[in-house]
Amino acid sequence: MTMALLTVYCLAALIFGYLVGSIPFGLVVTKLAGTPDIRTIGSGNIGATNVLRTGHKSLAAATLFGDALKGTAAVLLAAWWFGRDPALLAGLGAVLGHVFPVWLGFKGGKGVATYIGVLIALAWPIAAAFGVIWGIVAYATRTSSLSGLIASAATPLLLWWIADGRTAFLFLVLTLFLWFTHRGNIARLIAGTEGKIGKKAEAARS
Repeated sequence: MTMALLTVYCLAALIFGYLVGSIPFGLVVTKLAGTPDIRTIGSGNIGATNVLRTGHKSLAAATLFGDALKGTAAVLLAAWWFGRDPALLAGLGAVLGHVFPVWLGFKGGKGVATYIGVLIALAWPIAAAFGVIWGIVAYATRTSSLSGLIASAATPLLLWWIADGRTAFLFLVLTLFLWFTHRGNIARLIAGTEGKIGKKAEAARS
């Protein structure tokens, strides 16, 4: 494969991943269920944690599944069409698309579920480890954001140890981006005002 063709493939994979990641599952499932616009509830973002604040666990689960699936699908399809390295960029694009969806004025979710979906496609044992870490922290603290932050921090280290350097580097970038999208949560964690899992707070913020 020539460098020019690889560049085209990488760009195509990045754009493809972004468009797939931009699909707003949280907004779609809540609209279909007839709930108020998810963007007017809680934090206003379209992710599963905020959907949970509607009081509908099934909608939150559907959102979580859809947001993860688009990350997995973007990577696997890009790998099939373009190869392994472009697929890494498709994963990056999927997370960026979820956080900055073109269809919603670039105002989306915070990227955790799509991050996990990309991880499933590239290194599913590490995705399982992410889930275990998230579950332990969530059980102990009842705080979704803290669980995601700690699990994501461990992910590049585990990938570097078990998988390969390129995948580890991708997730280092994605983890830093995830922490950036959670900067408000981090401030509230420090202040002790972060919302808890399952809290139906119309005024809750996450």
